[in-house]
Amino acid sequence: MLLAIDIGNTNITLGVFHEETLKATWRLATDTRRMPDEYGLMLLSLLPMRGVDVAEVKAVSICSVVPPLTQVFAELCETFFHIKPLVIGAGVRTGIKVLYDNPRDVGADRIVDAAAAYRIYGGPLIIVDFGTPTVFDAITAQAEYLGGAIAPGLRLAAESLFTATSQLRRVELVPPPCAIARNTVQSIQSGVVLGHVDMVEGMVRRFKRELGQEAKVIATGGAAPLIAKETGIFNAVSVDLTLIGLRMIHEMNQDHR
Repeated sequence: MLLAIDIGNTNITLGVFHEETLKATWRLATDTRRMPDEYGLMLLSLLPMRGVDVAEVKAVSICSVVPPLTQVFAELCETFFHIKPLVIGAGVRTGIKVLYDNPRDVGADRIVDAAAAYRIYGGPLIIVDFGTPTVFDAITAQAEYLGGAIAPGLRLAAESLFTATSQLRRVELVPPPCAIARNTVQSIQSGVVLGHVDMVEGMVRRFKRELGQEAKVIATGGAAPLIAKETGIFNAVSVDLTLIGLRMIHEMNQDHR
């Protein structure tokens, strides 16, 4: 079995694959203060709860946008699983050519998403990843990562309203019944949720114009299903795209050895 680990700014998402089948997933809060032993013990207790025998984990693939935790998870993999993980970064085959001004500036999760989406859907592609930021990525028909855009994510935008104002409150991030709201809760939901939908639709239009051809639009990340219900721009929604990409890249690099 392969353990895939996606270390994000807010959540750490884990998945266990048996061959190509994703058997189970978990989400942990990202906490740079935790030590390898703490995260290791958490994993040892979580895996059996989903029927996964720790001894069956034979490989680990990691992508991370939180550098302090990259080494933490690499260390726990060697300590608790006796495995040296594949950490996505320079020198790892992904099948994607990065055309960013400085390729090292591109988050590993963005390349993993691009690799998975290209292999599944073909190109050209626009990927919208709804995480802590909402990230847009453009991939050509030739598997070239052109670049993208980064905007505040849904929860980040809502939290900024709460922390930067005196009278606004935290609200559930769901679509309101109408855009013109008549109370504060629904006003925030309208601005944050529906406003986010319109921002995504506008950015996708711009990306399509600049790509110069019709591109498939793929949504991923925790808030993807919420936004997808409010718009018809997505060709597919794949919440587990990053985990799937970690499996694909691991296989690609095993084959290359």
